[in-house]
Amino acid sequence: MAINESKQPIIVKKIIKKGGHHGGAWKIAFADFATAMMAFFMLLWIMGSTTEDQKAAISDYFNNPSVFMGIATSPSQAQGEGTGSKPSLIDFEGAIDMGPPTPEPELTALDPERLDELAREQDAARLAALKELLERKLDQSETLAPYKDQLLIDIVPEGLRVQIVDKEHRSMFDLGSAKLKDYTSDILRELGGLINQVPNRISLTGHTDARPLGGLSYSNWELSTERANAARRALVAGGMRADKVGRVVGFASTVPFDTSDPNNPINRRISLIVMTREADEAMHEEGALLESRGEAAAPAPADQP
Repeated sequence: MAINESKQPIIVKKIIKKGGHHGGAWKIAFADFATAMMAFFMLLWIMGSTTEDQKAAISDYFNNPSVFMGIATSPSQAQGEGTGSKPSLIDFEGAIDMGPPTPEPELTALDPERLDELAREQDAARLAALKELLERKLDQSETLAPYKDQLLIDIVPEGLRVQIVDKEHRSMFDLGSAKLKDYTSDILRELGGLINQVPNRISLTGHTDARPLGGLSYSNWELSTERANAARRALVAGGMRADKVGRVVGFASTVPFDTSDPNNPINRRISLIVMTREADEAMHEEGALLESRGEAAAPAPADQP
């Protein structure tokens, strides 16, 4: 059998490349890692450079960016009890509807000074809304309306002040006593429920006129303090949390409402201040300073209701 010698053999050549390009996936992973580390070190820097109060303000703002504690500034998809959301900024049984919220400017960095400013703005908005509510209730409430001329409401540097003053032939307490009149108790109970709608703490002060009580063992100092404490018990009975009370003080006749007539019945009053955050902090700092010096005054009676 003849063999065809013209047929060439088939040669297979293998080419093996050494080294070469591995792709760019590692660059993406490294960029993600660098971004995460930068965010982590920025967080550490912020935590180390802010005070406890500023950290509390940051936490309060991002957990609840609203004017009133516990109420979201915009409605969620789920409405009703337990959802943490209501269709308006504040709902005091239909008393106030402040409409859609004003969006806050987006924060590009956690600036402590800006957060302090936001906290002050929230404080001011809360107290302004509470003042408007109380003024409406003075006209609408069967309990408060008859005593409208004895309830004085205004904004002072320390916060929202509500003064319950005596009137000739219509005092808030029994004569020379810390026993509340029935209508005074009703007024304070209703105020307690309204004040509890905001997170701010309160300061209570009692005042008398300049008429002496006629005894050395029991003076206007004791009377004014006990009247302030009686007011505290009535507020708590009306639904205000007991831990909202920051101070109960009696001033006797040393801070008259009517300086021209120390015996004017209007000087007999209870002054309630819903304090701003700054006023509350200042009060604590003052108390801590006195305590460190051993000069803290004896606390007012604080027996539970």
